[in-house]
Amino acid sequence: MEKVMGALVGMGMAEAWAVLIFEMLGVTLMLVMAYGADLLARLLLRKGMERLVQKTRTRWDDVLVEHYFFRRLAHLAPAMVIYLGAPAVFRLHAPGIVITQRIALIYLLMAGLLVLYALLDALVDIYRGQDLPHKGSIKAFMQVIKLVVTFFVGITVLSTLIGKSPAFFLGSLGAMTAVLMLIFRDSILGFVAGIQMSTNQMVQIGDWIEMPKYGADGDVIDISLTTVKVQNWDKTISTIPAYAMVSDSFKNWSGMTRSGGRRIKRAVYIDMTSITFLDEPMMDRFRRIAYLKPYMETILPELEQANHVEDLSEPLNLRRLTNIGVFRVYVAAYLREHPKIHDSMTFLVRHLPPTDHGLPIEIYVFSNDQVWANYEALQADIFDHILAIIPEFGLRVFQNPTGADFRPLAARAS
Repeated sequence: MEKVMGALVGMGMAEAWAVLIFEMLGVTLMLVMAYGADLLARLLLRKGMERLVQKTRTRWDDVLVEHYFFRRLAHLAPAMVIYLGAPAVFRLHAPGIVITQRIALIYLLMAGLLVLYALLDALVDIYRGQDLPHKGSIKAFMQVIKLVVTFFVGITVLSTLIGKSPAFFLGSLGAMTAVLMLIFRDSILGFVAGIQMSTNQMVQIGDWIEMPKYGADGDVIDISLTTVKVQNWDKTISTIPAYAMVSDSFKNWSGMTRSGGRRIKRAVYIDMTSITFLDEPMMDRFRRIAYLKPYMETILPELEQANHVEDLSEPLNLRRLTNIGVFRVYVAAYLREHPKIHDSMTFLVRHLPPTDHGLPIEIYVFSNDQVWANYEALQADIFDHILAIIPEFGLRVFQNPTGADFRPLAARAS
């Protein structure tokens, strides 16, 4: 380029025109070199790296390709050529150096920001693909990094455009703190809530949560800086503010999922007028029932020993079995033998306080099958059997009168 400049001046050309032609040739050469750098970067980073990634067995490099990390990285090459070549091309024209380098620097900052975005998004996907025992969500943290970096890149771009130091803009932010707090309120609250949720392991992607206030009842599919998305069982999507997960209450069913069991808690209401003592024919019959035979062989000798009293004519002096008590024993034995009932978790067949609807006999056990359809089918099978065998114990299920109960009375009256 120096020889070209000397030759132009030696040919008698005015220096101003020689400088102009020199710079035009320099710009042309710089653009050609930038284009060549772009082609080379695309060849090496885009096509070369993507082909290399296809041959590897690891997953993380595939994720980088899916998020266009290498393609965005290739855009840095031409801008760097222009930024570094500007002083040589415009060495006789200082304003040209400043303007060209500012434009190239802004392009480098924006392209670098997109590269960082691609890298952070890839890290989120790579982390999600890891099989970790207590895996939280890092998407909120990555979004905070994006927000902070974008803020400083924006300040740097503005300072580059007007030629001011970044400290000039940062110093002016003090007066705008209240406005920024208002604009970024959800982001700040979401960031704090994201840290609390991650630290306390309150909710993770894949957890089943229930939050009636926001109509949420399903699996968590995404946790971001400001929102938590839940796919409900009816396939709708509920969006919950991240800070609401900390300030409001919700139910997380992940403990049930990890426990290996799912609770069955349901009661049958017995008509209390049907509760009575067992007579001899009923006791003889219950001795022949497989689920009751061990119990009857144990309890009857105890009753005979306990009933050695002087006056056997008074029923209150005797210890006797009741149909409701034997019914509870039968239900407990039936459930213990059931292959779908978890044998190492809470197991109760109990009385609840009597109500105006009768005496509740509650079954409180756990299924070892957590699949929703199978769990509901198991409950139905258990209570189908229980409701069907209740009359065999001389008991009645309490039920409010219906029209069918009044028809015989109406027929008699007519």
